Amino acid sequence: MSTARAKRTPPPSGLIIVDKPAGWTSHDVVAKLRGIAGTRRVGHAGTLDPMATGVLVVGVEKATRLLGHLALTEKGYDATIRLGESTNTDDAEGELVASASAAGVCDEDVAKGVAALTGAIMQIPPQISAIKINGERAYKRARAGEEVELQARPVTVWAFEVTDVRRHGDVVDVDASVRCSSGTYIRSLARDLGTGLGVGGHLTALRRTRVGPYDLSGARTLEQLAADCAILPMADAVAAAFPRRDVTAEEADTVAHGGRLPALGLNGPVGVFGPDGTLLALMEEQGRSARSLAVFAPS
Repeated sequence: MSTARAKRTPPPSGLIIVDKPAGWTSHDVVAKLRGIAGTRRVGHAGTLDPMATGVLVVGVEKATRLLGHLALTEKGYDATIRLGESTNTDDAEGELVASASAAGVCDEDVAKGVAALTGAIMQIPPQISAIKINGERAYKRARAGEEVELQARPVTVWAFEVTDVRRHGDVVDVDASVRCSSGTYIRSLARDLGTGLGVGGHLTALRRTRVGPYDLSGARTLEQLAADCAILPMADAVAAAFPRRDVTAEEADTVAHGGRLPALGLNGPVGVFGPDGTLLALMEEQGRSARSLAVFAPS
């Protein structure tokens, strides 16, 4: 006699703010959370290198539709840069390709080098990066032995603050806190700081402390999530990341059916909420009207 398998209730839609462990890819984290949350509908925003730890934003169920719209343009990092050694990946996971004594580099030199890399700058991404060249990832070409030529791109480093300098013979380790725009490579900052000082440099440790409005205070380790899978509800996630627009019951019905609303002069994606506080949609204004980017109203 066969018995019907009970249908598993899907988890609530929302975001999980993960404190990613070292050695894990962002994809590894997603795969683990699929098991923890009990759903295949899991995705992430803002990839972290395996070496890095810290804030990784993950969407569950309907929140996967939010990920591409999240305003994650400002990021924060704590980094350690080793001066005196260069690697082929600009971080500690690569092979040492050059060394030069940094013993003569004083704190004032470091401060001047950091100042030159602060503000609106042009930055060349690392050879080992996910940037596409003629449809192929740069890291695939580089790992195949090809010399990859990447173009410098504009990025903004709002803050690059040295928090400690430690000297070990011919190398100097610089701890720094960085606040920068999306698309900034901390590995490139490490490389360029060393290049500017004439001794070479690479990144030895990286911890992301903030992505947009989400920081380490709300992040949970995978062990903590396995014990209690804390999911930030969709409404709270949208309210934290986007401007809010509250609508009438009549307008809520229009939004729920994919209709447009009059524009109010709001920039970028806007979270639209019904009279009872229910999240209805993410909308964006175009001319005189606002159209839906994603509708979340209960069916």
